[in-house]
Amino acid sequence: MFSIRSAVRRSLVSTSVLLSSSILLSSNALADVTLPTKFGDVTVKDNAERIVTLYEGALDAMTAIDVDVLGSISTRGGDGVAEYISDQVPNIQIVGTTKETNIEAVLGLRPDVIMAPYYLSESQYKILSKIAPTIAPNFDRSNAAVWEKETLFFAKAINKTADAEIAIDNVHKLAKSTKATLEATIPADQREAMVARWMPQGPIVMADYLFASGLLSSVGLEPTHKNLLKGKRPHSSPLSLENLSVVDTDWLFLATLNKDGKDALEAAKKSPSFSRLNVVKQDRVTLVDGQTWTSASGPIAATEVINNVADALLTKPSTN
Repeated sequence: MFSIRSAVRRSLVSTSVLLSSSILLSSNALADVTLPTKFGDVTVKDNAERIVTLYEGALDAMTAIDVDVLGSISTRGGDGVAEYISDQVPNIQIVGTTKETNIEAVLGLRPDVIMAPYYLSESQYKILSKIAPTIAPNFDRSNAAVWEKETLFFAKAINKTADAEIAIDNVHKLAKSTKATLEATIPADQREAMVARWMPQGPIVMADYLFASGLLSSVGLEPTHKNLLKGKRPHSSPLSLENLSVVDTDWLFLATLNKDGKDALEAAKKSPSFSRLNVVKQDRVTLVDGQTWTSASGPIAATEVINNVADALLTKPSTN
């Protein structure tokens, strides 16, 4: 039986539910994100859209989850962003280098959030934080998987954690499949590998806990620095040609950052010290992009490194 009182009651209940839902949605939409950073907790408004990255890892993370970045820094040894990612950010504005930030350029972009590097100084932080909330990660650098934590850190600032998790998971899947192929192809006693960057002064051996070396581990290789590094140093001092034998591992990945490094490497190739290395004789030296391997980090760079490794190891000879 129809009742006006019941109809009114149902209407009031429905209105109450709608209002509650509206309030809940509104509350979620206005929820800010507070992150623990190198300089304490920093709150980022959840509607942050204008993003500036002062760290290559942050640019990679944002690009990996299809988030536009207005400005970023030039890569080491270059005038723009790293070549491996440049096609994906054609309109990005350069606002500094790894060593110096153009504060006026950053200010001109009117950022909602500034994604800074782990090495940001307190003096720079004080300046940048007056422009916009500035977030700098503060994770243990001796962990090769720190890039994953940083990717999630930057993504969380703009409520994109789920997207970042997918990007990282895709890297894990690629590493797993590459490892399976590698283990079926490369004998267990032929998996020692080294990453070195060739400088004008000579090669420097990169630490085995860094980004690229960690990815080598993930695909089944055994990165080494041959005890050249003490403590938490990221790389060795430049090696002379006379001491080049230290890089004689099963697999050698040689990175260069710029023309000077490439020219120095080409000259070294002509020396007896280089040509007598077993790794050279066995054609297991792979030249790689130093910007990707020794400067960048993030899901896109990780994918590039793993693909480089797969191309190198699965096309070069092994001695069974």
